[in-house]
Amino acid sequence: MRDDIDSFPQINRGYDTTFRAGRLSLGLVVPITAYRDSAVPDMAGHLARVQRAEALGFRAVWLRDVPFDVPSFGDAGQLFDPFTYLGFLAGQTSRIALGVASIVLPLRHPAHVAKAAASVDVLSGGRLILGVASGDRPEEYPAMNADFDGRDQAFRDALDYIRAMGQPAPRIDNSFGTTNGTVEMLPKPQGNRLPLLITGSSRQSPDWIAERGDGWMTYPRPGQAQEQVLAQWRARLAALGQPQKPVLQPLYIDLADNPEEGPQPIHLGVRTGHRWLTAYLHQLQGMGVNHVALNLRFNRAPIDDTLDRLARDVLPQFS
Repeated sequence: MRDDIDSFPQINRGYDTTFRAGRLSLGLVVPITAYRDSAVPDMAGHLARVQRAEALGFRAVWLRDVPFDVPSFGDAGQLFDPFTYLGFLAGQTSRIALGVASIVLPLRHPAHVAKAAASVDVLSGGRLILGVASGDRPEEYPAMNADFDGRDQAFRDALDYIRAMGQPAPRIDNSFGTTNGTVEMLPKPQGNRLPLLITGSSRQSPDWIAERGDGWMTYPRPGQAQEQVLAQWRARLAALGQPQKPVLQPLYIDLADNPEEGPQPIHLGVRTGHRWLTAYLHQLQGMGVNHVALNLRFNRAPIDDTLDRLARDVLPQFS
């Protein structure tokens, strides 16, 4: 465990309970179901699974922004519009953080993102964590008459716009619009601001990400490579005079019945028993990962049984 870093800034209830300096917490990617052989999940029982995750003590659930079912991408996500679904889950849960990994900013007007996200934050009692990204599915851009090649600048402008809308009498002048403080955006987020986590590079420089984001969503890498990347992240924050900020990564798992089994690689993850998985999560915690979003899409065992085994054998060490 890393104990040589400062505490993270306090932003809202969801961010503060999910991310703790020197510690790792666990969440789940929605839908909490297996759909190994299809791009489209069966959403039956989706709400009960989220409520079960909350009752078992998982810190967060994570939705994705998948506007179109793109065949080359191979995953339609949770099907529902993320903000509509976040509002639904806000009214059906009380403690678990509601995360998005991630809203594709260049495909939405940031005024709509800012208002929808602040609304969810208030309705959930400050539990929203907003991941943002530039998008990686080229087919979606012409469908929305958006410029795929210009998404880097659009991403920067959208993030600046959302930040401005969280302030009283917002002022902004960029490609998405202009306001000189004479109009107001309501509601304001319940916390100090919307917690914005930047996904991958989002076609931005590492310094820009470190300065503008409230954390970083990165991808699984082999152990030494991940450790090096996270050390560079912390060093960059320090060099820029930024506070320490959390790191999140996803992990696909297929939890084996045999606790001693594994590991066997699967897409962006591993099939293994709980002993190896627990040791690996401790390794990630030591590297500086603060949250792992477990994805059960390729899980072979019944999902409810897997949730129970995770809660019994793994979660107590990361609560």
